[in-house]
Formats: sequence, C-alpha cells, structure tokens
Amino acid sequence: MLANATEVKDADRKIHEAERAALKAENPENLDAALDALETRWNLGEGDRKQRYISHAMAIAAQALDHVGLPAIIRPSFTMGGTGGGIAYNRAEFYDIVQSGLDASPTTEVLIEESVLGWKEYEMEVVRDKADNCIIICSIENLDPMGVHTGDS
Repeated sequence: MLANATEVKDADRKIHEAERAALKAENPENLDAALDALETRWNLGEGDRKQRYISHAMAIAAQALDHVGLPAIIRPSFTMGGTGGGIAYNRAEFYDIVQSGLDASPTTEVLIEESVLGWKEYEMEVVRDKADNCIIICSIENLDPMGVHTGDS
C-alpha cells in the first residue's frame, strides 16, 4: 500500500524542517527574509507537487516506482549527508538504492520522489493591477539547470 496523504504531509514537514535548519546555518544574518522566501516557495508549490511516496518495504517501493517513473530520487529517513540515497535511472539501480536506503535508515523508511532533472525553469516578470489584471512584461533566461538539493547545497 502506498503512503497516505497524512504520511506525505509528514514527509513534507520533515523536508521543510530540514530546509529551514540548513537555511539557519547558512544565513543567520538575513534569516527572516530568507525564511519568508522559503515559505513563499513552499506555498506556491502546493497546487503542483511532485509525485512522492513513503515506503518501508521493497514491494511498496515497486508500486511507488510505477507512479513516479524514472529517474527517481530515493531519500532514506534520518541519515546524514544523503547516506543510502541516490538517483535511479533504471529499475536495477532503483531496487539497489531503495535496499541501501532501507538498510541505512534507522526507521527503515525511504521517500521516493519524481525527479526534476531535465525540467526547465522559466522566470517571468508580471505586473498586476488592483483589479487583478495581469500581464507578463518580460521573460528572464536563467542558465542554471534545475538540480537536486539535499539541504547542504
């Protein structure tokens, strides 16, 4: 059985707490502004979330893979520095990384996520008036590829 909505929300909360802790360590002098930006990013993403599932067993992980697809990101719970996790590009790698993650996690738990590798990021400048009319006035080309962050980047 795949993780239910409450488990996914708990996993999201854990991810947010880890991001917040990393932000505090990296940027203590501008913490309020940085946290506001982080909260905005989380809130904007609520309607269009990546696929993610929690698994405690290989059979459940296999079901999650059918929903997430490849490449898939596997993140074991409560490990340091990404130990036991990785990006799987094929089924053999997926099963190896999931087993490594389950073995490394003290709670025998992994988070399996849809990868954002290859996604494009578009930044637009939008002007909005009081009547909520919006217009895109320009697009901005960023040369930075979307990446995978473990909280220490």
